[in-house]
Amino acid sequence: MKLRLIYTHKNVDKPILTEVVLKTKIPMNILEAKILPTAGEIVVDVPATSRQLKNLIALFERAGVTVREIKATIEIDRERCTSCGACISPCPVEAIVFKPDWEIDFDEDKCVGCGICIDACPVRAIKPV
Repeated sequence: MKLRLIYTHKNVDKPILTEVVLKTKIPMNILEAKILPTAGEIVVDVPATSRQLKNLIALFERAGVTVREIKATIEIDRERCTSCGACISPCPVEAIVFKPDWEIDFDEDKCVGCGICIDACPVRAIKPV
């Protein structure tokens, strides 16, 4: 499950992510991070069961971090898409590739929601969800 962790100016300087990992013993892969002195957002991939996830989210929320589950990141309009491939090379995690038939294939599990593909698409067939 992917989560977006939103920190405020009150808690951005605290090691909350580390504390939650140590308490739960659930490893998290940081997919994206934007941290400023006043606020921050971190996108993490969490390999946890629903019960573990519920406990993990509760720990973050008790520490003052807003948690949002990321169910989908982008949507490709297959009718507009020309399979030109302009979205493939800028994707930092190779979530968009060509299939053997030269159609675009999108792997939601790999996507970190950076939005680079949205800007790269010349026909605007990719939209954020």
